[in-house]
Amino acid sequence: MSGLNQTPKGERVQIALFGRRNAGKSSVINALTGQELAVVSEVKGTTTDPVSKAMELLPLGPVTVTDTPGLDDKGDLGQLRIQKAYGVLNHTEIALLVFDICQGFSEFDRAVLDQIKARDLPYLIVGNQIDRVDKDREALLQRLSEELGEPVFPVSAATGEGIAQLKEKIASLAPQKEEKKLIGDLLSPNDLVVLVVPIDKAAPKGRLILPQQQTIRDVLDAGAVSVVTKETELKQTLQSLGKKPKFVITDSQVFAKVAAVTPADIPMTSFSILMARYKGDLENLVRDVRVVDSLRDGDLVLISEGCTHHRQCDDIGTVKIPRWLKEKTGKDIRFETSSGTGFPQDLSRYRMVIHCGGCMLNAKEMAYRMACAKEQGIPMVNYGILIAYLQGILLRSAEPFPEVQALLKG
Repeated sequence: MSGLNQTPKGERVQIALFGRRNAGKSSVINALTGQELAVVSEVKGTTTDPVSKAMELLPLGPVTVTDTPGLDDKGDLGQLRIQKAYGVLNHTEIALLVFDICQGFSEFDRAVLDQIKARDLPYLIVGNQIDRVDKDREALLQRLSEELGEPVFPVSAATGEGIAQLKEKIASLAPQKEEKKLIGDLLSPNDLVVLVVPIDKAAPKGRLILPQQQTIRDVLDAGAVSVVTKETELKQTLQSLGKKPKFVITDSQVFAKVAAVTPADIPMTSFSILMARYKGDLENLVRDVRVVDSLRDGDLVLISEGCTHHRQCDDIGTVKIPRWLKEKTGKDIRFETSSGTGFPQDLSRYRMVIHCGGCMLNAKEMAYRMACAKEQGIPMVNYGILIAYLQGILLRSAEPFPEVQALLKG
């Protein structure tokens, strides 16, 4: 979970390094950052799982750098590690393919380069250990570039040669992200927004969860005013305000309580629905929620979360949503869960996918997951949309978004 003074993981540029074992990926990461962030060893396969680290990489700014296992790993366990390494591509925004310039470019390097190109990712081919080339450097680099049909960027993680230039080159590849807002584009200066934040066992002690933090910041950036209250104080809060709020935004878990208290002329939605709009395709997620009405006994539903938080006794994903879904449908539905980066590629076993708001995932990862579901014909919804639908207030919760309301009324 991101702290109040940190750029959220999902908002950082995602950089990942790929290559064979002992190509020097970990050494290049340490050279780029000037810190011993990755374990370096002469033993092949020291990096056994993708390891990510949030940092500031000048001149680019906030980034997350991921070191991946070697793509020439051996055995059954090695194949699992390779699969995890390829899985990192689903959220990578800049790929660095690192190889030992003295050993040359291998079939393993070509395979991952093909995967990078297939995903249309910005990338660099980085030839490490250039310091070990005593003579004819230019001839070697020219030969490699002609062989690959594109330039090779030479560096030495050991001496620092080429590292400053590599940083500049990485910064030039950074994607130009569309400026998106959670709610700020629907606000005018001095508008009043009431945020309803329940404080229960699942609430992190001493802080707010990330979507709540981001919404408050978005309201402030719009020049509007946010008032934060609990659902138990909402009625009194609304009565004490000097003017009508532009919106009431609530945690989805208390949707019903908030809807009962909020006057009908005040548009209401949830943090999770705002995240669906911000990170994914809100209209498609809303359209897919109708699959709930066709669930049958024995159907398998995947509940997926983008983070790996500690689960409480009344956890939203593993307890509350399954309970509410069974109560609504009256069906004996089966459930499986996934968390963090563990999103299944094959969704054919599932009748539907229910996903969290994705606050810890970047837009690219969310787009990949939605595309997987769409390509396989599996309906996908998110927590807020599902909960509003189950409680009969989805139309009400879509009031800030006329295009979604039109879809629901159609």
